[in-house]
Amino acid sequence: MRDVLKSISRNTATHSPDTKILADINPNAPAMNIKTLRDYIGVQGRIHVVEDLPAWSPKLRSKATIMSRHTRHLTDPAIAAYFLGATDEDLVFDMDIFGLLFESLVIRDLRVYTQALGGDVYHFRDSNGVEADAIVHLNNGRWGAIEVKLNPAREDEGAESLIRLRDTVDCRPPSFLAVITGRGMAHTRPDGIHVIPIGCLRD
Repeated sequence: MRDVLKSISRNTATHSPDTKILADINPNAPAMNIKTLRDYIGVQGRIHVVEDLPAWSPKLRSKATIMSRHTRHLTDPAIAAYFLGATDEDLVFDMDIFGLLFESLVIRDLRVYTQALGGDVYHFRDSNGVEADAIVHLNNGRWGAIEVKLNPAREDEGAESLIRLRDTVDCRPPSFLAVITGRGMAHTRPDGIHVIPIGCLRD
């Protein structure tokens, strides 16, 4: 179980399939089969340690295929940091892992706020590379899309991805588009996309 959680921690905020997790924990010999692995992950889900993010399935204007694979997440990114043995200093020197843990942190907070509003959180990705880290979807049909960028300097990259998504889906227009960053000042860009540092995130 510890090996499974360590592997999921290494693959947090990614679309890693069960086969990749299995290969990660069995580097030299097939000590565990795929059914056993899925049983382990199922138990972790039932006790709310693992909480994968499901895919959002709107209609598309393009002929791209919507990717249905869940995004891997632990309920709290602190669990992932624990199983990776990552201190705050370690994360500063490994910005890739830091960025993935930050994304999990944002997803955790979005779930809390969205559930209070009677909605759900999803992710979106299609075969043309159009994606969003989070889709907030309320039960009245309203929705918004979010890109997560730990580094505020990548704001433009996140905004470009959100605009591509908005122009791809065939449903009611989004109520908002936002880039959530690790620091900086909250503001609304000329293109209407909100930039929200994590410290200003609220329901």
